[in-house]
Amino acid sequence: MQVQEIANRLVELCRSGQHDKAYAELFSQDAVAIESEGAPVKETKGLDALLAKSVGFQEMVEQYHGGTVSDPIIAGNFFTVSMSMDITYKGRGRTNEEEICLYQVKDGKIVKEQFFY
Repeated sequence: MQVQEIANRLVELCRSGQHDKAYAELFSQDAVAIESEGAPVKETKGLDALLAKSVGFQEMVEQYHGGTVSDPIIAGNFFTVSMSMDITYKGRGRTNEEEICLYQVKDGKIVKEQFFY
């Protein structure tokens, strides 16, 4: 898959709430995720760990009220999307969150994701 195809597929899966499917289908086995400063875990390595992190996030959410995923912007082997979420966390209340997500592609798979929020 080319970068544009990967980016489009990621957006499609995220818009339909299929984040785990996106990891399984589009990410390399040794992919890395980097969170913004202040996150409980700054860096996560490996597909299994990324899937576990996704499950952990889902377990923190009491209710998902909506969100958006922008169309991707491509630059070489990188692409970005903007995401927003309106969610209620268990024990913390409702909040609106926005982030820029940067992805790096190598050999037809996403090898790195980095979040800015």
